[in-house]
Amino acid sequence: MAKEGILLVLSGPSGAGKGTICQELLRTYPGLHYSISATTRKARVGEEHGVNYWFVSHDEFQNMIQEDELLEWAEVYGNFYGTPCHQVKKLLNDGKDVVLEIDAQGATQIKKKFPQGVFVYIAPPSLDELANRIHKRGTDSLDVIKNRLSCANNELSYVHNYNYVVVNDKVQAATNKVAAIITAEKCQVIRNCNIVKEILTNIK
Repeated sequence: MAKEGILLVLSGPSGAGKGTICQELLRTYPGLHYSISATTRKARVGEEHGVNYWFVSHDEFQNMIQEDELLEWAEVYGNFYGTPCHQVKKLLNDGKDVVLEIDAQGATQIKKKFPQGVFVYIAPPSLDELANRIHKRGTDSLDVIKNRLSCANNELSYVHNYNYVVVNDKVQAATNKVAAIITAEKCQVIRNCNIVKEILTNIK
């Protein structure tokens, strides 16, 4: 029977770079799978349905909630986001590692249901740098940017609910730290009890 995979949860304020780190991990870390979230927000330029998100209507999202098809869900900046649970559970049961890129509200729900997950908070080096990144991204209106920045202080207060915090000053360095966290978690005794039993059983 395959050892259950690791559920890696990445969160952080908008503009902290969690999406970039997630993409870099998927490119460089072997065997890591990305769980695509469902959302009611409109697709940004370059985003594709079924690749970046499952873009659904408000009615479709509400139906997913009623049918208990979401591992977590939350309303963020006036739009709904959620994680379809079927594919995540299947991958974990098959021994595959899964990464979720979700907000702090969703991570709190996941931690209650799946406390053995690995929760990593991606923080910006400063609020000024966070503001610069959001402006440079050029994908949001001024009102949306103002709202995101006003929420940043509150979002940063969630860091104490996480196992690890990684400051994203330079993307590659931050990615390497998250990859090291995955490797360390895989070496935990509690995740390797069967291996230890097998070693003891084969003592001659």
